[in-house]
Amino acid sequence: QVQLVESGGGLVQPGGSLRLSCVASGSIFGVDVMGWHRQAPGKQRELVAQITNSGGTNYADSVKGRFGISRDNAKNTVYLQMNSLKAEDTEIYYCNAGATTFSASRYSRDDYWGQGTQVTVSS
Repeated sequence: QVQLVESGGGLVQPGGSLRLSCVASGSIFGVDVMGWHRQAPGKQRELVAQITNSGGTNYADSVKGRFGISRDNAKNTVYLQMNSLKAEDTEIYYCNAGATTFSASRYSRDDYWGQGTQVTVSS
């Protein structure tokens, strides 16, 4: 019912920048929290940053001061600006969103995930 599509990952040198984007589409009535998580092989998925539909933000300590999350509510899109990238930021980044849909005469709120985009920081 709701699809999340990420873009913007890739290879960047240490100290460089990347901007990730994620668009939510489908039978959406409303989107509340949107965010980014990341996961390395053999490790648990961890929160990177999240933003509410009123603009409140939350960041992992490891990215504070380097990453910035923003969103365009009209486009159901969330962005992650990543600066001063380090080798340890190399992971798969997943977009997630809490969205409410309306189907069969009822509202339903669920959490949705994108397919992930690889970010590699290497010289």
